[in-house]
Amino acid sequence: MPTGRLSAVLRAMAEAGADDAASPVDRICAAAVALLSLSGAGLSLMVDGQLRGTAGVSDPGIAAVQELQLMLGEGPCVDAWESSAPVMEPELADPVPVRWPAFGPAGVTAGIRAVFALPLHVGAIRVGVLVLYRDRAGALTADELVDGLVLADVAVHTVLGLQAGAPADGLHELLAKAPPHWAEVHQATGMVSAQLDVSLDEAFVRLRGHAFAEGLDLRVVAREVVERRLRLEGPA
Repeated sequence: MPTGRLSAVLRAMAEAGADDAASPVDRICAAAVALLSLSGAGLSLMVDGQLRGTAGVSDPGIAAVQELQLMLGEGPCVDAWESSAPVMEPELADPVPVRWPAFGPAGVTAGIRAVFALPLHVGAIRVGVLVLYRDRAGALTADELVDGLVLADVAVHTVLGLQAGAPADGLHELLAKAPPHWAEVHQATGMVSAQLDVSLDEAFVRLRGHAFAEGLDLRVVAREVVERRLRLEGPA
C-alpha cells in the first residue's frame, strides 16, 4: 500500500473523527468524500452472500440510497459483491448498457449521477462493499481509483479489527448498528419466516418483493407485517 496515500487516508479519517459520534466505519466514508470529491459514501456488510445492511455512511441521506439496493436486490453494491471486482458506472442517468433497471432511475431521482463500488476482501475473506457516490457524471481518475482502493483496504482491516473483539456468534456492536426502522424489518422477516415455514433469507426476499411489486417502502411493509395488518401468503 502506498505510504503517502495511506497517510492521507488516515489523516482524513482523523479529521472526520472530530465528531465523537462518528464510528470508525463512518470516518472511512467521510474520508472517502473528502479525498475523492464525492457527494457521499457508504459501507455495506455482506453476510452469507446477502446484502444485510449499512455499517457506515458519510451522511444520513446516503443511508437511504444504500437501502434502495437492499430493497430492490440490485445495484453496484450487489454486483461488486457477486463479481468480487470493482463496479464503475460514470453515467447512471444514461448507462450503456442498462445495468440496473430499477436502481438506476431510483438513484438518479435521489441525486446520484455516478457510482463506484469496491469489494472489501483480503485473501479469501470477503467483508462487504464500499460504495462511492457522486452527484455529477464522470469516471474516477487513475489517482482517485488508487486512493479508493487504499480506502477499501483500510476499511477491510477496520471491519476485521472491530469484529475481532466481538462475540463469536455475532457482529461487533458498531457493525451491527442499523437505522431504528431496521428493527422492524428484522422482526417482520422473522414473522414471515415462521408464518410461511421458509428460511430467513427467503422471508426477506418475500418482503422485498412485496414492497417492490406494490411500490412501497420496505419499512412500510415491515411495519404492516409487525402490526399484523399484512400477512404474506402463497408461493414465492
